[in-house]
Amino acid sequence: MRLGTEADRSRMLAVPVVAGTPSSGIRAEARSCESLERSVATVLFSYSHRDENLRDRLETHLSVLKRQGVIEAWHDRRIVAGDEFGGRIGAELERADIILLLVSPDFLASDYCFDVEMTRAMERHKSGTARVIPVILRPCDWHSTPFGKLLAAPKDGKPIVSWPDLDEAFLDVVREIRAALPRGKAHSPVQRTYPDMSAVNERPRSSNLRVKKSFTDADRDRFIEDAFSFMAKFFEGSLEELSRRHDDIDAKFRRIDANRFTGVIYKNGKSVSRCKITLGGMFGRSISYSYDDNANDGTYNENLRVEVDDQSLYLKALGMATHGRDQERHLSFEGAAEYYWSLLIEPLQR
Repeated sequence: MRLGTEADRSRMLAVPVVAGTPSSGIRAEARSCESLERSVATVLFSYSHRDENLRDRLETHLSVLKRQGVIEAWHDRRIVAGDEFGGRIGAELERADIILLLVSPDFLASDYCFDVEMTRAMERHKSGTARVIPVILRPCDWHSTPFGKLLAAPKDGKPIVSWPDLDEAFLDVVREIRAALPRGKAHSPVQRTYPDMSAVNERPRSSNLRVKKSFTDADRDRFIEDAFSFMAKFFEGSLEELSRRHDDIDAKFRRIDANRFTGVIYKNGKSVSRCKITLGGMFGRSISYSYDDNANDGTYNENLRVEVDDQSLYLKALGMATHGRDQERHLSFEGAAEYYWSLLIEPLQR
């Protein structure tokens, strides 16, 4: 009997296709779900320490799953003094139900992450005793790796840092993790049971060990300067591609100096949209947007300023151009660039 499409096979097995599932791995998915049928699923983070900030933010987003008693999280910062580092990580790799590969250039460059943790994780994934979910943190060449055929998170494998709002990206990852849990467990609190930890010599302690980070004036200045540099490159590339794709469009990018650039879009020779984007000015650490490419430096229609939460720096809009709709978004470099680009391209999309 021919089972038809992969979705058909998935329905017949009553197992959803979720993150961590290869295109040919539905049966492994079924075995994996069976192996997870216990009280609390253990989620292990495999990551580079250079990505610790992003790991902390993901763990914060997993708080509801932890409060519900659905998962417990483990990473190498929970290793206590006196534990043998490699042996402890190896023990946790064998115990984990879900292994999150937090993928970045630094993860791929780490011999330990790639050759030890990832290799063993994939062995367990293929045997159906654990599920591996690649979480793409930063752009890198991950498709050619042993886990490159797995369905990655966030959606479409778009790197976390490339999302306009990092919280939206992490929420998408959490949804994929919840979907990977056994049915029933993913939505309802369960009676928690605790494994015998004598083999790994761990005393009971909280996983809530995150502390508030502080940022200096130098950190803030560097952040806004890097954001502006990214935005200038983003606009230059976007305007160039817009002209290339549409014969009736002529788009111009002009760099005035290190702190200012303009963009103009012509359709059939007629100007339809203009902008001037400026770093600094009357608002200090900010990036201003004007609908007029010849506007005075103190004139603006929107402004992005640097804000900070307890873990990271981000950009926040005043909301002048959208009547306050975007005021609460925590914008990454790409999110900020996309926001200002939407103001420039909007006249062509009406």
